[in-house]
Amino acid sequence: MVRRFYPGLFRNHDNQQQVQAIGARTFELSEFLVRKLGLTTWDGSSTLKIAYHDSCHLRRELGVIDEPRQLLRSIKGIQFVELADADQCCGFGGLFSVKYPELSGAILQEKLKTIHNTEIDVVVTNDAGCLAQINGGLLRNKQTTRVLHFAEMLANSLGDSP
Repeated sequence: MVRRFYPGLFRNHDNQQQVQAIGARTFELSEFLVRKLGLTTWDGSSTLKIAYHDSCHLRRELGVIDEPRQLLRSIKGIQFVELADADQCCGFGGLFSVKYPELSGAILQEKLKTIHNTEIDVVVTNDAGCLAQINGGLLRNKQTTRVLHFAEMLANSLGDSP
């Protein structure tokens, strides 16, 4: 939002340079860790079998695709499985799920089938909307796969889980 849409929201702002500067300093976590800090590995460990779900906005708006995968794959002992159609929407899309609940639910069911067929312990995502949507569907379908935010997965791999 800040990087892509602030300039349009504040197009009449007196100081466009300031608006642009805010966006230039704003990063998603995996993007910041890999692109700005130069991390190529994560010093954690886990025995989980995981897959990564791309959020639409992160993938399409910001072009962040490889960064989360790179760090997740580097966790010692992890079994990383590429989720079939990982780039396909989970059906949340903010107000989309409210305005079109039937369509949103149908899209989610396809995502849940893919998750079930992949036989993983955890789906990792960087988006709170995707996390809520997928987790809600898994719980309603009584599936045992969990959903974790990317930051939670990294923290858990360091032994920082509650």
